[in-house]
This record gives sequence, C-alpha cells and structure tokens, in this order.
Amino acid sequence: MRLAFLGPAGTYGEQATRQLAALEGIDAPELLPQSGIRSVVKALAEGRCDAAVVPVENSVEGGVTACLDGLWEHPELRIRRGLVLPIRHALLGSGPIERVSEVLSHPQALAQCSLWLSEHLSEALQLPTSSTAEAARLVAGSRFRAAVASPRAAQEHGLKVLAYPINDVPGNCTRFLMLQRQVESRTADAATLCSLAFSLCSNSPGALLEALSCFATLKLNMSRIESRPSKREMGEYIFFVDLELPADPALLEEAIEALRGHCQHLALFGNYPLTNLSEEQ
Repeated sequence: MRLAFLGPAGTYGEQATRQLAALEGIDAPELLPQSGIRSVVKALAEGRCDAAVVPVENSVEGGVTACLDGLWEHPELRIRRGLVLPIRHALLGSGPIERVSEVLSHPQALAQCSLWLSEHLSEALQLPTSSTAEAARLVAGSRFRAAVASPRAAQEHGLKVLAYPINDVPGNCTRFLMLQRQVESRTADAATLCSLAFSLCSNSPGALLEALSCFATLKLNMSRIESRPSKREMGEYIFFVDLELPADPALLEEAIEALRGHCQHLALFGNYPLTNLSEEQ
C-alpha cells in the first residue's frame, strides 16, 4: 500500500504515517515522501498513492491551513483514521551551539519553539523550510546553521542533538489524519469523531448561530470549529467542524440533514477513530 506524507525521511509526518499504518494493520507500506502538505493531498487526489497522511491541527499553533484548504478543494477525500502525536523538538547541528547564526525549520516548528529560541539564540536568523526533516538535511555539515526537528532526523542526517527538548509547551502535540479516496463505513463503536466543512447560504446576522444550533438542539458536542477564508470575497468563510459521535447514529444523520438547509456547500469527510498517543505516555 502506497502512503504519501510530508517528507523527506525523519519528519513527524513519517512517524505519524508509520503509527497509523500499524494501527490500520497495513503491512510493509511503501512510503512516498512529498515536498509540501498540498502536494501530499494532491498525490492522493490524482491517484498516485493509496492513502495520505497530513497534519491538521497543532495544540500550540492551531489549524494547519494547507491541510484545511486541501480538504475543501477535494471533498471526495475521506478520513480513515486520526492520530494525536506528541511533538518533542530538538535543536540539531554539526557545530557548537555557540556558533549558530541561522535556525531552519518548518514555520510551525519555529513558532512552537519561539520562546526558547528568543532566550537561547536571540541573534540567530530564523529561516522557514518545507518540513523539519528538510531543515535537518539543509544544515548537515554546516558549522553555523542549526535545525529544529525531531531527534530521529538527527540520525537520518548525521547531526548532533545540541538541545532537547526545546518546544515551549511540554504537552505540544499534533493531530494527523489518514486520508483515502474511498473509506469503508465504520461501525458506531469503531469511530469517535465526525469531520465536516460548510459554507453558509448568506452572510447575515445569526446565520452561523442558526447553522450551529443544528448540533446544539440534538446535544451534539463540537470538539473543534475553525474558519478559513473562502478566497472568493472578503468576509466569506468556510467552517470546519469536528463532532463527537453520539451513541445513537441517527442523531448525527438528523443534524446533518438539518444543517444542509443552511449551507451553500457541505463537505462530509466521514466518521473515524482517533488514537491519542500523548495520553498513553
């Protein structure tokens, strides 16, 4: 089975992909690293892989916009399983930490370590890269560059761990999704979340409240709601919602049917189980 993820080797995306494959009982998966999150989603949409793993949300920095935009652009994709992965960043390099003048990493990783970097490397220039592992690859052999990445990336690229852990929040974690073009429906006891996205028929007072009341009326709990610009006009938004699945699946069906009447577009990404590795530590 071919699984696309944000590469190169050594990213947290690769770790999540291997964990999700194990949870789904996928033996000997063929891992296909991609150069960006949108590229991961596109590889699946175009049929160049059987499944894709993408980060959707970080506990410190919030939603991963490239993933949310990719899901909205490809409503035919479905979520097979979710995974919450603990994130423990390290500062990697080839030279001494005292000589570091440039720090490279994915923008989310730099943001998650901003306080540590301002305290210990306040003069260092921060440079964004497509992934944490790509940052590790780029700094290999340099005496003045360092990367914010996982300790595993140090092994992959022959780097030393200069400091660990350096993330500002000890409980930092990221939720990853395994996506497929077609997913067999899960039984009620095998799924914990339902994810969907919608745009409203009109930008009028109370329109969003009326839409969300479809869940509140039936006592369905939202575990997340997030908005993204529609990119069509100012003030028009797309809303991404995660719902905790009720014991009675008929309640979810009733809520979604009621929601349709308030939506210009509605994308259902499916019901799926969520495994939280941070709770197992």
